[in-house]
Amino acid sequence: MTFGNTKTEKTGTSTSGATETAHIKSVESLDQSNEMERGLKNRHVQFIAIGGTIGTGLFLGSGKSIALTGPSIIFVYIGVGLIMFLLMRAIGEMMYSDPSQHTFINFITRYLGRGWGKFAGWTYWIVLILTGMTEITAVSTYFVTFFGTFGIDLNSWKWLIELCFLVALTGINLIAVKVFGEAEFWFSMIKITLIVGLIVTAIVMLIIGFSYPATHIEGVDGTVSGATVSLTNITDGFQLAPNGWMNFFMSFQMVFFAYQLIEFVGVTVSETQNPREVLPKAVNELIMRILIFYVGALIAIMAIVPWRNFHENSDGSFGSPFIMVFKYAGLDWAAALVFFVVITAAASALNSLIYSAGRHLYQLASDSESPAMARLAEVSEHKVPAKAIVVSGCMILFSPIINAIPGISGAFVLFASAASAVVIFIYVLTMLAHHKYRQSSDFLPDGFVMPAWQVLDWIAIAFFVLVYVTLFLSADTIGSAIAGLIWLAAFGGYCLLHERFQNRDLKEALQR
Repeated sequence: MTFGNTKTEKTGTSTSGATETAHIKSVESLDQSNEMERGLKNRHVQFIAIGGTIGTGLFLGSGKSIALTGPSIIFVYIGVGLIMFLLMRAIGEMMYSDPSQHTFINFITRYLGRGWGKFAGWTYWIVLILTGMTEITAVSTYFVTFFGTFGIDLNSWKWLIELCFLVALTGINLIAVKVFGEAEFWFSMIKITLIVGLIVTAIVMLIIGFSYPATHIEGVDGTVSGATVSLTNITDGFQLAPNGWMNFFMSFQMVFFAYQLIEFVGVTVSETQNPREVLPKAVNELIMRILIFYVGALIAIMAIVPWRNFHENSDGSFGSPFIMVFKYAGLDWAAALVFFVVITAAASALNSLIYSAGRHLYQLASDSESPAMARLAEVSEHKVPAKAIVVSGCMILFSPIINAIPGISGAFVLFASAASAVVIFIYVLTMLAHHKYRQSSDFLPDGFVMPAWQVLDWIAIAFFVLVYVTLFLSADTIGSAIAGLIWLAAFGGYCLLHERFQNRDLKEALQR
């Protein structure tokens, strides 16, 4: 898809960022080159947005976050959540201006040039594939753990579990976009139910003054001390950085990565019914979701389990706070329940990754001049980019093969972790594209306008840069940070030089 359908009529009125502004064109007129079906309903998009903010990190990784910095982790989640909200407001404003675009990456191409657009498009697709590989491995691991709680050993069948999940989720994406939306709706419903159950359990325990003895918890070394459920477990001896300022700053990168994929709703707009009504609602409710599902869950966890009871295991892992809470509540099969929900969370992430990877590869193929790539720029009779989805799914299928080869497996772990770091570049480019959009004649003053953009865009960019800098402060992430910079210099430089030579050749051709 080109950007020819994004040009809008000019009015001659002036704004703070542009000398001319544009009229809002109807979705129908912008959709003339959009071959996708608008099959996603309001409830689908709302729950996709919710699902994008709730990953496996909340259920399994929040124990490490709490251990790093104690109750102040609440402020970290709120602070990082506000920055991600700014990112979503920027994406939302640009997508509102042209809801026919299949991905927010297109606006990087439009406002920063084809070089940066090519870099962002291919980088984001590769990130999606690598993340999909880690998610399919996570799905099989959680599946094995879930059945292990019932004494059933499925370790030798991990490859088959991965294959079955991948085939099933790819099939869901191939049927129709509304089937994908329905699947995400129920995946999100399961995650929401567990979080609401946790919060309700905490409220009941607080009201009755529940106490519990020292208990052995699955996934936690030794015995966890007993306590009385109380909000004083959060406030007593409160310090902003009880384990040192380094751990406090490191918690920002951990929380930031927990929010990744929050931008996924920006890929669904071209297939959403009434996008200009649904998109602002989905984005604006993001803050409420963060307060309920992250902050609410963390407060509930630390009211029940004193934060000092979270310790690193001998293997470097941390126990799941959700398992601990439900175990204290008398649910003996708490581990099985939580890992069932974690399986759905990982499957939901994989489902979304396949969807997003398919759309991005379709867009890359549409913009490519290669005949081979052009074959992927086709929409099936079900109005989905079937070939791009299948190719993306097949790439993810390499995961079990790579994991089986020890020499390659170690390198893959580095590449996968570096992929998470590279996403930061995409976020920075997105905010820069938004800044250029607000200064362009395409700006819609009557659209979904982000306030104080002159300041907030740069605050978000500064935060993303700061997060990347923190990657150099830990032995666990410095390799990812260096690999990310190498990718930026090598591939980014290639894309910019390629664009420059293309422009020069075009200029010479026109002069002849």
